[in-house]
Amino acid sequence: MTTVLQARDVHAYYGKSHILHGVSLELREGEIVAVLGRNGAGKTTTLRSLLGLTPARAGRVDVLGRDVTRWPSYRIARLGVGYVPEGRRIFGHLTVLENLMVPEARPGPWGLARVFELFPRLAERRHQLGRQLSGGEQEMLSIARPLLVNPRIMLLDEPSQGLAPLVVQEVMRVVRAMREEGLSVLLVEQNVPLSLGIADRAYILGDGKIVFSGSAAELAADQGLVQKLAGASAGH
Repeated sequence: MTTVLQARDVHAYYGKSHILHGVSLELREGEIVAVLGRNGAGKTTTLRSLLGLTPARAGRVDVLGRDVTRWPSYRIARLGVGYVPEGRRIFGHLTVLENLMVPEARPGPWGLARVFELFPRLAERRHQLGRQLSGGEQEMLSIARPLLVNPRIMLLDEPSQGLAPLVVQEVMRVVRAMREEGLSVLLVEQNVPLSLGIADRAYILGDGKIVFSGSAAELAADQGLVQKLAGASAGH
């Protein structure tokens, strides 16, 4: 299986604070990989380093076979990387349709009609302002927007945060649908059982280091390890 995204011994800093201490991980074609860990473990920084938003000071990042370690984030995105940041950063003063038109669409299977098929709620609300949407609808919009650039890789940061359980199930359905369309998904998520339920493999971060790497099913079966390393139960 082809590796589409790889970090090798990545070190990252915020100012003088050393956040990532030699993180290595990989994402293969057509996989969902979960990145788990307690608050402050370095999960968001890992995503930001992969995309060049918090550049690696040491180590190497490869995307689709190219060394992108020193690239600006817009160039990495153009290779085919979609990013859904934590906190649903949509434009509240624009309609759903206008929000979807912000990125420059690229040719591929994901057009407006396909996105509205995946997100029927957005189709119904296409003329409503972003700020008039519920939290779940805003999350769906923040996921739908990068799909229109037809990425090969999607980086999702805490897509279930603050959402009602039924809406969370809907978001995870969408993540599965992306994989079925051939996307590779790197999922940072606090909801351990949910992410292990859809992921192929998982990494756990602790204090900026990878402390577990293995199959999601293997991790889900080891309650003690989950509680010790990720600070959550795999059974709830």
